[in-house]
Amino acid sequence: MARATLDRHVLTDLSWWHWALTIPLLAAHLAGSFSALATATGLCIVVGGYFFHLIQRIRPYPVQVRIAYLGLLIVGVLPWMNWIHWIQLCGTTAMVTVGYCPLIRLLSLLPLNNDKPLTISLVWRAFVLQPCAGGLVKRRAKSPSAAVNCCSLAVDRPTMECSLSRIKGVIARGNN
Repeated sequence: MARATLDRHVLTDLSWWHWALTIPLLAAHLAGSFSALATATGLCIVVGGYFFHLIQRIRPYPVQVRIAYLGLLIVGVLPWMNWIHWIQLCGTTAMVTVGYCPLIRLLSLLPLNNDKPLTISLVWRAFVLQPCAGGLVKRRAKSPSAAVNCCSLAVDRPTMECSLSRIKGVIARGNN
């Protein structure tokens, strides 16, 4: 059994703050403020550019997720596509609160990130593993053996967590 506690470490994480600021902007847009969407889009571009500059590659998840998120923000502006912004709001809220990011889990299934054949089992595993580090609420297992390494996800890549310290470690090891 696991219990939830407040993870204060995320409050110093630039990535977490980016998503935390995006939530009210997206909510304001859905309430009718077009400038809020422009601000959220600009924020995504700036932070995505920062991570790309820091990492120098598109392949790591912190860059990929921002490119995909930006694309969804743009597609959601098209007629009859505003529902995408509702899904983004729900997904971003889940990521900020409990560390569950549906977009990263979808990206993990792309051929760019996955050398395994796409199967129902792989898709199931990608979406049902417990949330990764990065949410405000942190689940703690009562015993170390009960903990699940969610960051391996479907592709066994240790780049799921988007914190700066994790990214710097990935770069130092030479991982993609």
